[in-house]
Amino acid sequence: MLDQILLFIASFIANTMSAFAGGGAGLVQFPVLILFGLPFTTALATHKIATVALGIGASYRHIREKNISDIPLLITLGVFGTIGSIAGTYIIVQIPDQTAQLILGIITILLGLYSMFKKDIGQNFDPKNRDLKGYLVGGIILLIIGIFKGSFSSGTGLFVTICLIQWFGLDYKRAIAYTFLMVGILWNGIAAMSLGLIGASIQWDWLPVLLAGSLLGGYVGAHFANLKGNSWIKYAFTAVTLLSGISLLVT
Repeated sequence: MLDQILLFIASFIANTMSAFAGGGAGLVQFPVLILFGLPFTTALATHKIATVALGIGASYRHIREKNISDIPLLITLGVFGTIGSIAGTYIIVQIPDQTAQLILGIITILLGLYSMFKKDIGQNFDPKNRDLKGYLVGGIILLIIGIFKGSFSSGTGLFVTICLIQWFGLDYKRAIAYTFLMVGILWNGIAAMSLGLIGASIQWDWLPVLLAGSLLGGYVGAHFANLKGNSWIKYAFTAVTLLSGISLLVT
């Protein structure tokens, strides 16, 4: 019972933070699963299933605020992200874990520093690259991010958020809404199923409490994101991105 309570608290904190900042739930939740004794692949698969509930909770709150309305953008996220998530699950096994994690950690820290020093990033909604070429180029970027999403525990949702801001012209609030609807639900679900197909086990008896913490944390985090606005989200995004990158380098 004590383990279940601790898992719920960790899940709630991780997913509240993630839904507010635009990603990074694995920064807390995934290491906790490892600490509780799960093997790496089991923890990864279990974490990805649990974060589907994060996507549901956060998306429900954002849909109520009407932050999601661009159907072509949703299709681009869905198609290219799904392909990338499936490919990533199989490709990453060919790359040494430490090498891939080191590269992702460095890029994540650079992303955080970019967000820190670019003052106006994500503060205004200014749609761009909404023609066929724009969607294709953006889709390729999202496919590459999806490959990492199929392979790692945290950080890649942050890259989707920044891609939506920089390439498609969304502000932080709208970018996070799309990230959690498509990445949180679809990409994580696909990645979890792909991990299952290649033999990763899932800690089913832990899932109910993790799903509850993820669902509630996702809703609460999205609520605060809508309440506080883009400037607060930027600070949270920068902090979580830097912490995620450092975590990847030291673990």
